[in-house]
Amino acid sequence: MGFQNTQPFEIIAAPYNVYFAPVGTAFPLIDVAVPAAPWKLVGSSGNLNYTDEGVTVAHNQALEKFRALGDSGSRKIFRTEEDLMIRLMLADITLEQYAHALNSNPVTTVAAGAGTAGYKVIGLSRGFAVATVALMVRGPSPYGDNYTLQYEVPLAAQSGNPETVFVKNTPVGLALEWTALVDPNAVSAAERFGRLRAQHAAAA
Repeated sequence: MGFQNTQPFEIIAAPYNVYFAPVGTAFPLIDVAVPAAPWKLVGSSGNLNYTDEGVTVAHNQALEKFRALGDSGSRKIFRTEEDLMIRLMLADITLEQYAHALNSNPVTTVAAGAGTAGYKVIGLSRGFAVATVALMVRGPSPYGDNYTLQYEVPLAAQSGNPETVFVKNTPVGLALEWTALVDPNAVSAAERFGRLRAQHAAAA
């Protein structure tokens, strides 16, 4: 179970998948081939719906340096802000996927009837409350062939500002960006944004 990788294993060039689930959903075991419901792929076909920019995991921070009057160099540094961001360009505007850009608004399906077409509808406003999800980025591990690596983010909000541009020669893309929020149930200060888990051996 897992993902094909060749030596040297630590050098990885591979498309990863992004999954989402309701907040509080348990993350799958590291050697599960396909995460079970309620985990769902971002994109109807996962990374087949992501553009070539790929999946970006960004570790942003803001630092403040202290410089003493009698020294030209910094004597101490303080971290004042940090963020974990997950980004991708989604080439999929089914309403179920468009919902990522619209605060996870529900999609309503209206069945076809006599003389009337069936359709799906989603609201375009997002309101004050920001929807949150559990998020997971999954792909090959740097520790061996057929092993899995997964970023596990218990609490995240879609914070991007996607624009849909309809032209004749480029697929419509939704620039999605999730910001990890501090998990109040984190087991340690180091896991407030979640954890990175990488398989290094098969089950005994």
